[in-house]
Amino acid sequence: MRTAYSVENVRAAERELMARLPEGALMQRAAAGLAAACADLLPKVYGSRVVLLVGPGDNGGDALYAGARLARRGAGVTAVPMDPQRMHPGGLAALRAAGGRVDGAVPERADLVVDGLLGIGGRGGLRPAAAALVERIPAGVPVVAVDLPSGVDADTGEVAGAAVRADVTVTFGTHKPGLLIDPGAARAGVVRLVDIGLEFDAAAGPEAAALQHADVARLLPRPAASSDKYRRGVVGIAAGSAQYPGAAVLAVAGALRGGAGAVRYVGPAADAVLARYPETLIGWGRVQAWVVGPGLGEGRGEDVARVLADPVPVLVDADGLRGLDPEALRARPAATLLTPHAGEAAALLGVPREAVESGRLAAVRELAGRYGAAALLKGSTTLVCDGRLPVRVNPTGTPWLATAGSGDVLSGLGGSLLAAGLGAADAGAVAAYLHGLAARLAAAGAPVVAHEVAEALPAAWRNAAHP
Repeated sequence: MRTAYSVENVRAAERELMARLPEGALMQRAAAGLAAACADLLPKVYGSRVVLLVGPGDNGGDALYAGARLARRGAGVTAVPMDPQRMHPGGLAALRAAGGRVDGAVPERADLVVDGLLGIGGRGGLRPAAAALVERIPAGVPVVAVDLPSGVDADTGEVAGAAVRADVTVTFGTHKPGLLIDPGAARAGVVRLVDIGLEFDAAAGPEAAALQHADVARLLPRPAASSDKYRRGVVGIAAGSAQYPGAAVLAVAGALRGGAGAVRYVGPAADAVLARYPETLIGWGRVQAWVVGPGLGEGRGEDVARVLADPVPVLVDADGLRGLDPEALRARPAATLLTPHAGEAAALLGVPREAVESGRLAAVRELAGRYGAAALLKGSTTLVCDGRLPVRVNPTGTPWLATAGSGDVLSGLGGSLLAAGLGAADAGAVAAYLHGLAARLAAAGAPVVAHEVAEALPAAWRNAAHP
């Protein structure tokens, strides 16, 4: 599992480590890792042209010391300061001693640019002086960010103004939430973690975490020799309408491949469901979890109410999210998992959609807290939160997944995992992981449609189950 710690916890870990190390040793560790990453991106170090964009803090110091290492290997290194009067003195001396130079303007030609303008303590977009330097980065030149792209909020991934767009981010000690969560994650490029020896207090857990194959493998439900379809769990699907029968078919498709022993369908699209999946049970009955909402349309409020009144876990998606009563959800005796996209989340929170898209971490936390439920916020970065830390960040997926019906498949899959016994947050996180992995496998770099994502779920399951 890739974990991401808050700035506060990173600073505390740095202070504790620096108290045990010689002065400057921690910065030298960071600079060594940064220099190695830069060297890997250059065809050759000797004779290459490296530009350092240097801020006034330790982030700028890391860049200067790394530049000095590259200069000693024969690179031509130019430091361009945001404020010439506030450069890290030790780093500046090291760069000059290694043959590097300082210039007031960004050179027109470079082989690599290092963004050392702002560190993890930066808030808000880039100030005008820094933004002006970034604007002058030569087109097409690779950019390496130091710890995180300048202008990205390390704790949230929010981008409040101008910000660097990096090809590679070299981060130190731990991932930061802003490197995992959009819009910041989209500006980080490939993230390379450098171990500098930080140790975190067990009581101060990570803010965010991204599952990996081994984590998913531990959570996947597996039938025992004595299992039958009822012991494996039955998931009910209340979905579809005359206008959207396909939503029912796709939700059932996701559910059938989600680990439960049987799928029960309720709604007006029974004929379409049976024509595609004859193993589906039809009509109300006992289930271990429900999915309600995909393609439900209007006028089905009684079905939503009936599902929510059943004391079993419920996944609520799409049309089922309309008009939810927070107090009623908080009073439910079983878990509830809400799976909105940004527009639906905005309606649930009473804010503009843009506020959700620019502040995804805050939005998913607010959803979980206000409704007393686990919340899966779909989007370029899918987040899952049940009010506890860490917030789960889904690392799989492809832009091709933005296609009609893909959310219906995800809902069915998540509901099936609930019926198989996973908790709401685990069901949401595992469903998002498998769904994104299936989309990658199905797309293989080309457009994909929702039913192909469902068909790829068994391959994704096998892939994750055997890390």
